[in-house]
Amino acid sequence: MIDTAAALKTCEEHMSKAVDHLDNELQKIRAGAATPSMLESVRVDYYGQMVPLSQVASVNTGDARTLFVKPWEKKMIDAIEKAIIGANLGFNPSNNGESVIIHVPMLTEERRKGLSKAAHAEGEHAKVGIRSSRQKAMETIKAAKKDGLPEDAAKGMEAEVEKLTGIYNKKVDALVSAKEKDIMKV
Repeated sequence: MIDTAAALKTCEEHMSKAVDHLDNELQKIRAGAATPSMLESVRVDYYGQMVPLSQVASVNTGDARTLFVKPWEKKMIDAIEKAIIGANLGFNPSNNGESVIIHVPMLTEERRKGLSKAAHAEGEHAKVGIRSSRQKAMETIKAAKKDGLPEDAAKGMEAEVEKLTGIYNKKVDALVSAKEKDIMKV
């Protein structure tokens, strides 16, 4: 017999992971203030290996518009600058011989709208993951019905899956809405 309880648990875990992934992706979308997470996608050439920036330097904020990248080895400054430019984040880094300095430009209204669209696109991507988890759970319940699961139990489990889907879709909407407010804040 098919383990429907495990299928429900797996469904909820996958939905939760979709929301966690969305939260992580939304943190990478630049709103107003400078944050170290803006540079998470930057990969640096470190002795022939492409490694995350966080493995070769520390990233800190000086103020709301400035990021400081202090490499563990001074000779990495040029490679870090090149990697930041290559990441195409819209930053123009400079250095003072000790660290790389990034002045984060103010957002224009057009750029804010573009970032808002990107946040909504990430939200839709998360909802696709949630719907996929829902579909797999429903297929498992359907297979369990064919395998002898009582109709009432199947209906209850389907209702539980629908409830989970609604809960996680609301979480996605709340995250996207909060990010949109952050982006549009002047």
